[in-house]
Amino acid sequence: MVMYSRLLKMNVNVTSLTYVVSLIINKFVINSHSSKYICVSNVHMCMETFDSDEYQKIINSADIVVPDGRPLFLAQKLLGHNKAKQIRGIDLTLALCQKVSKRGIPIGFYGSTNNVLQKVISNLNSDFKNLNVTYSFSPPFRKLSNLEDRKIVEEINASDAKILFVGLGCPKQEKWMAAHKDALQCTMIGVGAAFDFIAENKKMAPVWMQSIGLEWLFRLLSEPKRLWSRYLKHNPRFIWYFLLQLLGKKYD
Repeated sequence: MVMYSRLLKMNVNVTSLTYVVSLIINKFVINSHSSKYICVSNVHMCMETFDSDEYQKIINSADIVVPDGRPLFLAQKLLGHNKAKQIRGIDLTLALCQKVSKRGIPIGFYGSTNNVLQKVISNLNSDFKNLNVTYSFSPPFRKLSNLEDRKIVEEINASDAKILFVGLGCPKQEKWMAAHKDALQCTMIGVGAAFDFIAENKKMAPVWMQSIGLEWLFRLLSEPKRLWSRYLKHNPRFIWYFLLQLLGKKYD
């Protein structure tokens, strides 16, 4: 059982990259035949969880929720979890690809665009020579029909992919993973923007900005039109509600 902290209404595991990678490979993939899903959380996800009872149930039913956003990791520290570590989606993806390439474990990718997926797979194959990618698919930007969805499920299961990296963005990817948990025979990981980082379509924040919790600011400056409304809506609210939590406020 992995310890978790309660951040507003979201349960976030207190763990490390090394432990999570080992857990996924040795317990979820090798010694289990049941489907799992893992959420890579940030402030956006935390506030979506705060605002929606349905989404809260999806996140808090996940097998693991890791703190991708540095504000969440720092919040865990402030709550007294001194051993808490930040686990970014890009780091989790690369660490798992390194491990599975050495063991021949098949993996798949679902989400983003065809061009991005091709770059992701090409770049990962350059870094990890024996990576076994058996499935990749870029879904259309519309609701799938039941027939299309069943076909996708059949193709993922037929590929024998043991880990499926899902890049649909929050909150869509978490809803998709929860909806397909009973149908798929793999461990799903919602990695958000990791596809774009691996494909080198987006630049990662400098290490110094990451270390002081300003990765969000770098991303905002890189994509102001897409992200300004999200950050304006969620970040101040997260700070306010978390301060109330520190003062003793409890959220259902």
